[in-house]
Amino acid sequence: MQRRGMETVAGTVTHDPPPAAGGRQGGPLIVTEDTELLDDLLRLCAAAGATPEVHHGVPERRGSWEAAPLVLVGDDAARRLRGAARRRGVVLVGRDPDDSGVWRRAVEIGAEHVLMLPDGEQWLVDRIADVAEGVGRPALTVGVIGGRGGAGASTLACALAVTSAREGLRTLLVDADPLGGGLDVLLGGETADGLRWPAFAASRGRVGGGALEESLPELHSLRVLSWDRGDRIAVPPQAVRAVLAAARRRGGTVVVDLPRRVDDGVAEVLTQLDVGVLVVPAELRAVAAAGRVASAVGMVLRDLRVAVRGPYPPGLDEREVARLLGLPLVGEVPVEPGLLRPDGATAPPGGVPRGPLARFCKGFWERALVEAGAA
Repeated sequence: MQRRGMETVAGTVTHDPPPAAGGRQGGPLIVTEDTELLDDLLRLCAAAGATPEVHHGVPERRGSWEAAPLVLVGDDAARRLRGAARRRGVVLVGRDPDDSGVWRRAVEIGAEHVLMLPDGEQWLVDRIADVAEGVGRPALTVGVIGGRGGAGASTLACALAVTSAREGLRTLLVDADPLGGGLDVLLGGETADGLRWPAFAASRGRVGGGALEESLPELHSLRVLSWDRGDRIAVPPQAVRAVLAAARRRGGTVVVDLPRRVDDGVAEVLTQLDVGVLVVPAELRAVAAAGRVASAVGMVLRDLRVAVRGPYPPGLDEREVARLLGLPLVGEVPVEPGLLRPDGATAPPGGVPRGPLARFCKGFWERALVEAGAA
């Protein structure tokens, strides 16, 4: 049993953890004399990868109460904390859901949540892991999808990720198209050390954001989650959900290269996107195909926009393509001549800082970050 915010008895209470300065924070502070409850809380901290500080009452050491990213107060200790300074991130933990007095005691100590074990164990593990990882604002997550085959969606996805990393943002590029040949190949890193999608097929529940990031190949200052050259062409939707949620918790940006079909795994990705970009060549047949893709994607994703790629036939330009599709226009995706050379010695998409594709991507991020309030 768990009630968030305690609006019924305490008005509006924020329940974000204290902001992180980056990297991992310290573990939570546990306040209880109940040995059975303490054993449970220590077990949950271990499951979340956090090492707690334990006290029977308000810590005597100056700063421990104020500095802990999360405080877990056993219901047995609530009366001893009535005079403690009010702070965010306090959770009152009990075992008896029929004890109506627990809400009054929570108000007395300024708790943001009342949580009953064992029902609330998974929520508490997630919360402990969040503060241990130093979770702040989630990543701005952008999906790129082609309006038809060969539209250039993978190239744009890579260029957006390379540009984001060059601007100093933590960046993760996710290849959600198992039949696309692998974004690591497009970035010239097919032999780079690190895990690919099949390694995460058994993932359930929560995946650690830091562990995920460190396990992936690092190419061009960004992390890449791609497919290997094996036979597996899908991972379960729950694994997709867990992995993408972990990627987003680390902040910065996440760019996802999407296939044109919407199966259960792709639907999981779409639910976590902030913005979708539909790449459409300026051809009437491509526009017709893109309309079907937009219809399917738009059933899940609210914010879908169109980026148009020339050249243009008579009577058709980027604004007309956007009008025909009924979608907001991102702009015209420029051609990057260097990508067309067959010598294999070119920079990755968007890798030339003053190139037209890099300038397009930089403008996109500037607008998107301002819209998201993350500038």
